Amino acid sequence: MADLNDIVVFVKVAQYGSFSRAAHSLGMPVSTVSRKVTSLEEQLGVTLIQRTTRKLSLTAQGRAYYDRCSEPLAHLIDAEQALTETQRKPEGLLKISVPVIFGQEVFYELISDFLKAYPEIQVDLFVTNLFLDLVAENIDLGIRFGELKDSTIVAQRLGKSVRYLVAAPDYLRGRTLPTKPEDLKDHRCVLLNGRNGEAEWHLISGRKSVDVRVSGPASSRDFAAVSAFTYRGHGIGLLPSTYCDEQIRSGALIRVLPDWSSPEIFVHAVYPTRRFLPLRLRVFLDALKAWKNPLWLPLH
Repeated sequence: MADLNDIVVFVKVAQYGSFSRAAHSLGMPVSTVSRKVTSLEEQLGVTLIQRTTRKLSLTAQGRAYYDRCSEPLAHLIDAEQALTETQRKPEGLLKISVPVIFGQEVFYELISDFLKAYPEIQVDLFVTNLFLDLVAENIDLGIRFGELKDSTIVAQRLGKSVRYLVAAPDYLRGRTLPTKPEDLKDHRCVLLNGRNGEAEWHLISGRKSVDVRVSGPASSRDFAAVSAFTYRGHGIGLLPSTYCDEQIRSGALIRVLPDWSSPEIFVHAVYPTRRFLPLRLRVFLDALKAWKNPLWLPLH
């Protein structure tokens, strides 16, 4: 197949009827323009332009070739300009995947403010605890808590989270408080992602760590549900500090085993590639980093 760059030069020469005017339009020396047209003719095995000292004219083959090439090239140039334009101003569809914990007013307010700031952007929001395949689902950005298992995606840390053991006063009334993590086995617990009424909690205290298998009457994939059952006295919950700090201060919840907690859990923004990020994604990443919210703690 002929070199596309040579075809572009030929089309310009045909349009201007002059090597020098085509060269000026393309920002090339006249000698380069002439060489590229000659190269194209050699690749095709035909004479496209008749040259004389006074003028040039298209041959019959040259006219037919120009007629076939000029319109597709115009479409390619329009497509390139359209892509370039999208990188100059934020616009287009932004597909975002977030866990169920984000399904609350504070996050919807962020999205609303973002859409008002960038009216040419549309947002398609997936609220799910499933780890969707960003590439297969054509998702621009996901927000994920905890360990990242997919090494092919790009990740930026947004914040961190730590979880405390808490219980309602109603649950603890008449029960012996646990004094060590192993005592949790004797208590009813409210579980996140429990299976068959059981879950394993990884807890740390300084350099000490322990894995404890706990059980309880209620389990959910959603921290809002885990919080609700914990508040209502159904057992000890392992809740993010942002979910229980205020309740601990007010006495609505009591922190159990206060020297123990989960390890720090990092919150990441993930996306398929760092090359040629659409401007709509870059501005949303900036908005996420600047967002003051109750869903995670700052990194510093």
